[in-house]
Amino acid sequence: MLAKDIGIDLGTANVLIYVKGEGIVLNEPSVVAIKTDDKKILAIGKEASEMVGRTPGKVKAVEPMRDGVIDDFEITEAMLNYFIKKVNAKGLLAKPRIIICCPSNTTQVEKNAIKEVAERMGAKKVYLEEEPKVAAIGAGMDISQPSANMVIDIGGGTTDIAILSLNGIVTSNSLRIAGNAFNNDIIKYIKDKYKLLIGQRTAENIKINLANIYNPDKNEKEEVRGRDIVTGLPKIITVNAVEIQEALHDSVYEIIKVTRNVLEQTPPELSADIVDKGIVLTGGGSLIEGFPELFSKELKVPVFIADEPLTSVANGCGILLDNLNLLEQ
Repeated sequence: MLAKDIGIDLGTANVLIYVKGEGIVLNEPSVVAIKTDDKKILAIGKEASEMVGRTPGKVKAVEPMRDGVIDDFEITEAMLNYFIKKVNAKGLLAKPRIIICCPSNTTQVEKNAIKEVAERMGAKKVYLEEEPKVAAIGAGMDISQPSANMVIDIGGGTTDIAILSLNGIVTSNSLRIAGNAFNNDIIKYIKDKYKLLIGQRTAENIKINLANIYNPDKNEKEEVRGRDIVTGLPKIITVNAVEIQEALHDSVYEIIKVTRNVLEQTPPELSADIVDKGIVLTGGGSLIEGFPELFSKELKVPVFIADEPLTSVANGCGILLDNLNLLEQ
């Protein structure tokens, strides 16, 4: 059996694997449950994710990826090995070629570390590609022409902002504010205002159900269960969409500020292209209501969400796998 070439979107929140000729075959949380005393792995992916915040003292659910880079190499390697075995990508007679995507501000040391992990897993050849470039390809943008395309990829750990032309990144920036930071903003806001402690899973649900950063409705409300800081007892409060907008305000405007800086560094001819074509949003964070409207208002250019924002990077890997000769050049 020959090996199958694969593309990996190695995200802070989720790992997606694209197998050439098959499409996206895996989409699981980047979570590993381990025993704290001997670091023995108990569960990986969806099974481990269900344990977050609910494990006994001797079991810990860890996220080996932090802000788009590897935080724990041993656990990341075990997680990737598990996922690659699960999709049955390794062949008996050959090793797979692997494309791995990383944030645009990943250092050379971090890139070497990612490459080393993939090579130890048995990759024949490893290609490292920058996330915003692959996201743009996956969102259907033609970046091969001498005209500008702009993408903002809001993932779990990082937001990548890039202007692309002639198959390369003209100017870009990456900041460690994205989906996870939004969850932390919600946790902090509720703790400060209501003296209530909530977990990541609760914050994620509030973000999905209530967050609207442009025109929230005060009548949109949700019950929130947590632990009262003062009494230590369980407590239920009600929050509304306006409060969640307030919680996310600083992080969202930091993304807008960095996007503005990227636009200011862009050559005038390419700026004109962006005014015509607009900006495309990808990544799970872009699904928060109000992002296109707020960005469009603040940046004075049209802003659109990609057709499949959650899988843009993985789909871009698929397109690159069909054109590996371009990466060989």
